[in-house]
Amino acid sequence: MPTERRVKVTLEAFVSPSEDTEKVMDALRNVLGGSPAQASEEGRMVRLVSEDAGALDLLRNQLRDRRIRGAARRVLMSGLEGDLASLMLNKQAAVVGVVALCSSPDQSPLGPIYAKLESEDISGVIDWLTAYESG
Repeated sequence: MPTERRVKVTLEAFVSPSEDTEKVMDALRNVLGGSPAQASEEGRMVRLVSEDAGALDLLRNQLRDRRIRGAARRVLMSGLEGDLASLMLNKQAAVVGVVALCSSPDQSPLGPIYAKLESEDISGVIDWLTAYESG
């Protein structure tokens, strides 16, 4: 991501009784592609927060490679509130390092990963994530 754009990425997921907390946390880490993040737990919810410039690289690359940039753009734009855009990701897919969008929580049987992107230039972040140019 261009360094002039700062973005805060927050990933949250509920840990169901049948899940291992560390495996759910690993799924969140997979979405961030190894970028440094602050981890926390509150009851059955786990959270990762990153302000690292590379935190969205994996998401951007998978949106491009899986040819779902248009769908991602629609989801992000529909979840836009001020400087915040949100989307849901399939938790089971994230466990194996795959980014799969969910349009409703029901599309991820054990619950989705809730992703929130915050930036003063959120439209620019969305444009960068879903761009059709090479790179």
